[in-house]
Amino acid sequence: MNINLAVLIDGDNIPSAHVKEMMEEIAKYGNPTIKRIYGDWTSPHLSKWKNLLLQNAITPVQQYAYTTGKNATDSAMIIDAMDILYSEKVNGFCLVSSDSDFTKLATRLREAGMQVIGIGEKKTPNPFIVACDKFIYIEILRKQSDPKIDQTAKGKADENADPITPQVIKLLSATISDCSDEDGWAFLGDVGSLLQKKQPNFDARNYGFEKLTPMIKSTGSFEVEQRENPKSKYKLIFVKNKEKRNNKTKK
Repeated sequence: MNINLAVLIDGDNIPSAHVKEMMEEIAKYGNPTIKRIYGDWTSPHLSKWKNLLLQNAITPVQQYAYTTGKNATDSAMIIDAMDILYSEKVNGFCLVSSDSDFTKLATRLREAGMQVIGIGEKKTPNPFIVACDKFIYIEILRKQSDPKIDQTAKGKADENADPITPQVIKLLSATISDCSDEDGWAFLGDVGSLLQKKQPNFDARNYGFEKLTPMIKSTGSFEVEQRENPKSKYKLIFVKNKEKRNNKTKK
């Protein structure tokens, strides 16, 4: 089901570059019926945003910085978010910021049954990340829009991507076990959904892969099997933890 989303952008805290890629990413999760960006538009540092607003149909909301050291933009976004929530015009929110001040807002919106997607830079504090249903790093979108970077559709990882650490392998292995049947096989769709619940910022693209399947294959730690789907021409992907071999030689 295509849900209606309210997209609220912290103009003081998010770079204007790659806004087009950001809006394309948001469209994957729902229909952005409300798009607003907050900031003091009399300030020179928001000048780069101005040319992009009309191109992406984003409504600027003026918020003067009344006092030094206080972020008035945060307050304006939070008030608007609650007004939109009570209007019952949307089914979810996309909060675009790297600021942990929106942690409580994300939590409150989810308590009200809203889906909450966060978008921010990798410097975003973890409390805000885990308060969202899903969190997407802007750096991923930047890589995708750069023609110099291989798009990894063929399973080749980006050299500048995050490494697949033993902790990541452990997370994948445990999640597969949680979703598996009596024979140890787990439907990849279920694995991906549970990974998102366990770790909202988990994304194969963080590790240089466009999809979860080539990422899992690259580790060599899991078996991957394609099965026929009677309801579709597309095959179903199942994964399984490889059995650990006993390397001890028998005497």
